[in-house]
Amino acid sequence: MRGAVMPETPLRDLARKRGLAIGTAVSADALCADTQYREILAHEFNMVTCENAMKFGPLHPVRDQFRFDDADAIVAFARENGMAVRGHTLVWHRLLPGWFADGGFTYDDGIDLMRGHIHTVVSRYRGQVCAWDVVNEAFEDDGGWRSTPFLRMFGPDYLKMAFHWAHEADPGAKLFYNDYSADDINRKSDAIHATVQMLLEQGVPIHGVGLQMHLCTCDTPRSLSVAANIKRFNDLGLDVHITEMDVRIKEPFSKSDYAKQAQIYREVMEVCLNAQRCSAFLVWGLTDKYSWIPETFKGEGAALLFDAAGCPKAAYEAIQAALAK
Repeated sequence: MRGAVMPETPLRDLARKRGLAIGTAVSADALCADTQYREILAHEFNMVTCENAMKFGPLHPVRDQFRFDDADAIVAFARENGMAVRGHTLVWHRLLPGWFADGGFTYDDGIDLMRGHIHTVVSRYRGQVCAWDVVNEAFEDDGGWRSTPFLRMFGPDYLKMAFHWAHEADPGAKLFYNDYSADDINRKSDAIHATVQMLLEQGVPIHGVGLQMHLCTCDTPRSLSVAANIKRFNDLGLDVHITEMDVRIKEPFSKSDYAKQAQIYREVMEVCLNAQRCSAFLVWGLTDKYSWIPETFKGEGAALLFDAAGCPKAAYEAIQAALAK
C-alpha cells in the first residue's frame, strides 16, 4: 500500500469481537479515483455511510430525475467487501435541489413529492441498507424547531410522516433521528429525547438516535454526560449510533494536540462500548486528505484517524486500544 503500512489486525476485526459496527463516511469521488483510499476502507471498516451521495440534492437534482450512480457505487463496494451500509439522509434542510427548496408547493403536492422521494430511494436499497438517518438536524441548539422547508410546509408532523414512509418502503431497515451538538445532556438533546418519546408513544417506527459528535480538542471532556444521554435513549428502547465523529485541531498542530485528540476518541469509544445499546461507531471521513473540516472551520483540521498520506494516527491507536481492552 503506497504511503501507509496498515496494522496487522484491522479495526473491523476488533470491533466485531465486541459486537460493534465500525465505519466511516465515504466520498464517491475518492472511492472512484484513489486506490489507497479503497484499500484502507476495505481493510479497516465494516460499515459505510455515503457522505453526500444519498442526500436529496445530489440524488434527486431534477424533479423527475434521480441520479443513483454514486450511491450505487458505494453500496456495491460495501457489498463486495462485507460491509453494512447506513443510509444518510432522507430529510435534511441543506443540499436540497432548487426545484424543491424554491418550489412553493401546496401541502398536498409536497406530501406527494416527499413520499415519492422517500419511497423511491429506500425501496431501491431495500435489504441493502441496514439503517437510515430518516430526519437530520430538525432542532436548533436551544431545543427549538429549526425553520426548514419541511417545517414550513408540513409543520412538526413531517417527522412522523417521513418515518412512516421510510418504514413502508423497507420494513426491515432500522430508522434513526440524527443530529449534532446533542451528544451530552443539554437543551437540544432534551428536545430530541422528548420528541422521540412522543413519536414512540404515537406508534411511529423509530428505532434509534444518531449522535454526530463533531468535536474539537478545545472541548472539555464530558464522558459522564454523554453516557447518561445515551442511557436515557436506551431506556426508551432505542439504539444509539455514533454517526459522524471527528475531532478537529487548531493550527499549528502539535504533538500534545494529537494526544488530546486520541484521548477524546478513546473516551467516546469507551462510552459506546460500555452502553447497553450503542451498536455502531462511525467517523466522518476516512483520511485527512478528504476531510470537510478545513473548508468549514478555517485554521482547523487533522480531524480523522488517518493522516493525509493514509497513515494511522495516535487517534487510530486509541480506538484500537479501546476495542482490544
